[in-house]
Amino acid sequence: MSLHPVLLFLGGLVIVVLGAEMLLRGATRIASMLGVSPIIIGLTVVSVGTSAPELAVGLTAAHEGRGPLAVGNIAGTNIVNILLILGLSAAIRPLPTRSLSVRLDVPVMIATAGVLFIMALDGVLDRTEGLGLLLAAIVYTVALVMLSRQEDSSTRLEFRDALAGQAPPSRHPTGGGAWVWNAVLLVAGMALAVLGAELLVAGAVELAKAYGVSDAFIGLTIVAIGTSAPELVTTLISTARNDRDVAIGNLIGSSIYNVLVILGLTMLAAPASGVDVSAEVLWIDLPLAALVAIVCLPVFRSDRMVSRREGVGFVLAYVAYLGSLMLWRH
Repeated sequence: MSLHPVLLFLGGLVIVVLGAEMLLRGATRIASMLGVSPIIIGLTVVSVGTSAPELAVGLTAAHEGRGPLAVGNIAGTNIVNILLILGLSAAIRPLPTRSLSVRLDVPVMIATAGVLFIMALDGVLDRTEGLGLLLAAIVYTVALVMLSRQEDSSTRLEFRDALAGQAPPSRHPTGGGAWVWNAVLLVAGMALAVLGAELLVAGAVELAKAYGVSDAFIGLTIVAIGTSAPELVTTLISTARNDRDVAIGNLIGSSIYNVLVILGLTMLAAPASGVDVSAEVLWIDLPLAALVAIVCLPVFRSDRMVSRREGVGFVLAYVAYLGSLMLWRH
């Protein structure tokens, strides 16, 4: 077998790692300079930026009439985000959860997974449904920012007396040069993450095609894992650096925006006939993605912590899912 696909895959992985590190540094510094909660940056800017590879794959697949690849990629990526990436992060270090995640983000993630399944019941996702998803993304983002500000205000009031007379927490410099540099880090990190993921996916798809597997299988496995590489690297780096809010926010936000924004835009850009959904993706993978989202609610509520044991359980569940794909659905 030619080494060309292998080199594409490995080169893309290296670029993704570099891009994710730059993206994370820029995002957390901008959050500090703005006084914005890191989880908001993780849920919005970082999650949309790291979901850009999914958008590139979705638009290309829709244009080429390969709907099962586009939809399978979204379902597979969301399963990867929670079971594999969140699981690995919690297995490395337990993840504390915020009340906002339990009250808003996880329920929205469940709702988007359920709505996507209902939309796909007729076997086609059309442009009107795509527009509805994009409008829902706007409503969610506005609600997220408003509720987060209220929560942060309450937290500041609770600790106001305890902090009286103390020096304010240190922040990164807020001069014009710092703003420009951190913005460049953020944008360049996103660009490298997208470029690296595209190279990684290109090499992975060529390797998968050599074995004659289906579009849906490629989307659910190789492409889903490949396009999740920015989320994986960003989450593991933020976990190692103890930026826990960014780690959780990135994964939940990506899972939500993958459906509302990425798939919504893919549906709008698709031909008039819409995006086809294969029967296997409809009846196996979309319900499984919804089930994974539902399981997050009791896990996040229990002790306001995703424990190491729960993280290991998530990873083992993903290994079992991946094994079933390879055994029965290739």
